[in-house]
Amino acid sequence: MKLISKLYREEQGVTLIEYGLIAALIAMAVVVALTIAGEQVKNFYESLANDLEDAYLLSQ
Repeated sequence: MKLISKLYREEQGVTLIEYGLIAALIAMAVVVALTIAGEQVKNFYESLANDLEDAYLLSQ
């Protein structure tokens, strides 16, 4: 508990907390971006698989 109160009183502690919050926001943004991109990549490959399957069935 002394460490937290010491960090709170010192300017370096405040800076450390600010960097921690910025890192957390960046991590959240990365997770959201990867989730959105992941869904788009999945849809692309599903579409590609369907097109290839249709082309295979037409060739027979």
